[in-house]
Amino acid sequence: MQDSSILIIGKNAKTGWRVDRRLRELGYPTRAVSRSTSPAFDWEDQGTWGAAMAGTRAAYVTFHPDLAIPSAEQTVRNFVALAAELGLEHLVLLSGRGEAGARRAELVLEDSGLDWNVVRASWFMQNFSENFMIEGILNGELMLPAGDTVEPFVDVDDIAEVAVATLTRPELRNRVFEVTGPRAMTFAECVAAISHATGYPVKYTQIPLEAFIDGLRGEGAPEQLLWLMRELFSVVFDGRNSRPTAGVEEALGRPATDFSEYVRKVMATGAWNRSGIQRQA
Repeated sequence: MQDSSILIIGKNAKTGWRVDRRLRELGYPTRAVSRSTSPAFDWEDQGTWGAAMAGTRAAYVTFHPDLAIPSAEQTVRNFVALAAELGLEHLVLLSGRGEAGARRAELVLEDSGLDWNVVRASWFMQNFSENFMIEGILNGELMLPAGDTVEPFVDVDDIAEVAVATLTRPELRNRVFEVTGPRAMTFAECVAAISHATGYPVKYTQIPLEAFIDGLRGEGAPEQLLWLMRELFSVVFDGRNSRPTAGVEEALGRPATDFSEYVRKVMATGAWNRSGIQRQA
């Protein structure tokens, strides 16, 4: 017999913990899982899936490391089949814009016979404050192999709110929500906005892709991450995703969060204080 729990795959992921928190605030019971929880969930160990999924009715799914990797489609296919077998009714998948592998995974969901949603997101604003780019910000120079291509960076808080809406409002089911910020910006423009807010100089420097990959390799990054970074900056980040969309407004009835508001929120957390990194609570 199913209970009313909503499964959150990616307990500690940028969107996962936010979705979990919002659902709980709304009174929905959740089961947030990762490789370190009990029960555990590991995408690379299908033997962990059943116990994590058993007794839940819906799931918010974040795939690790990325839906772009070649094996993702089959892994998602196996996951969806087990979800149907265990009686889950509704799956919400976080996906990425412009990724061929991600689209193949989306189609698995759409053809599953289950209720589904896809939240297809642009680059996260929070990559500047909660990911590898924060080190460059704090050091005063962000170096990436991206030039003048613009991206409508999306606030992860918006992604989480859209995901919660799809999980809690049946009228939104069986739809793709392509979510972006309200305007497209270059990395240089984003960095300039952060520098203005923090009051210390930060510059953006474009570097060759191979130099970027070699730097990551020298830091001990795994080959899978190197593949993903090459795919991202040589294929996905070619301008195909430059156009903002109305997905946030379609789901929530309000405009998407602007980059300036994101900067204001991060400044309130102290994450860009050079005396140390303070994570959001």
